[in-house]
Amino acid sequence: MPSGVAKHVVVIGAGIVGACCALELVRDGHRVTIVDAGEPGGRQAASYGHGCWISPGSVVPMSVPGLWRKVPGYLLNPCGPLVIRWRYILKLLPWLTRFLLAGATVSRVERTARALATLLKDSPSRHGALAGEIGRPDLVLQEGLLYAYPDRAAFEAEALAWRLRRMTGLTWRELDRRALEAREPGLSPHYQFGVLAEDGAHCVDPGAYVAAIVALAVSRGASLVRAKATGFDVVGGRLAAVRMEAGAIACERAVIACGAWSKTLARMVGDRVPLETERGYHGIVASDQAGPRHPIMPSDGKMANTPTLAGLRLSGQVELAALDTPPNWSRVDILVAHARHTYPSLKGREDVVLDRWMGHRPSTPDGLPVIGPSTRSPDVLHAFGHGHVGFASGPVTGRMIADQIGGRPCCRDLAPFSPRRFGRA
Repeated sequence: MPSGVAKHVVVIGAGIVGACCALELVRDGHRVTIVDAGEPGGRQAASYGHGCWISPGSVVPMSVPGLWRKVPGYLLNPCGPLVIRWRYILKLLPWLTRFLLAGATVSRVERTARALATLLKDSPSRHGALAGEIGRPDLVLQEGLLYAYPDRAAFEAEALAWRLRRMTGLTWRELDRRALEAREPGLSPHYQFGVLAEDGAHCVDPGAYVAAIVALAVSRGASLVRAKATGFDVVGGRLAAVRMEAGAIACERAVIACGAWSKTLARMVGDRVPLETERGYHGIVASDQAGPRHPIMPSDGKMANTPTLAGLRLSGQVELAALDTPPNWSRVDILVAHARHTYPSLKGREDVVLDRWMGHRPSTPDGLPVIGPSTRSPDVLHAFGHGHVGFASGPVTGRMIADQIGGRPCCRDLAPFSPRRFGRA
């Protein structure tokens, strides 16, 4: 049973994090209003177009020791896995400096991995339970996640990443070529070694999944307002209302969970969060019986290849650029070209691409989300900046927010995710 008095809570954002926050708050007996200008589960949200993986092993931050040596190459290579738009480089420098410092030492990377593990350790089971609750258990499958390597040496070259995963509790099974071929007969013989993380899961239709979570929250009493939140009325440190373009909603609590668009709202309540848009791409290609049976990440492509209801989703690429920069669809072409190398059945097939998508991962430089009360008012809580782990950690983030609003001890340690780690606005 929830502790404290039921409150009117406005959740800003209807992506996976906002949807899970709303459902948990409704479950606790609060009156909830979800505010989002877009369609829940729509293409505008990062949770629509991500790689579909729900992995307890996603604890390895992007920034690791020695990465700074590769930055000049990222600027010069338009086909690499990480691209920085030249026109954005000056504005990005403060974030990029923090990003490189966050991964400057092994101890810093280990600290980040441990914090991420608290969000991800039970993510498959939480999503499995949530899929059952919304009546769509078919949308979340726990069949393992497969990492494919040309040989064992390529696997051992990623020793730090796998040490971090082992340190945070991940277990896996190693597969030689024969075992790999038995599981994935359509995989190129270029890959001679595999690692199967059997506890991993994936979602076969993230958009429908998020929409169903919001629909369940609404069916249990939440309201959905299609509008853009523009600010807050805070009097004496207490929240009075959330402002929108066409009026205001009086409320007692608010949750900022609008992903890459959260930075401006956070500043209004006293927190200067260095949030950047880490743009990701996906292409969906027509698959056949020779396509992968498991979600696969080829080590030489660093992309998630995931079977979905719409086809084989090829997700990856990191592009640092402004929110309003037009997409560079050649990024999808790179994903498709690599898939043709990974799955021989795709070679020679024309018009194989069924869909292309680009979205915005909300990323902090230290690789950790911002979860917890704002500096200006404890009535406004942050729940954004999850980067690559937003989908997987959505359910536990929702529970963390509900615990705080309900006046209970939080189910996870909030300290690593405090907005005050970046300073005041």
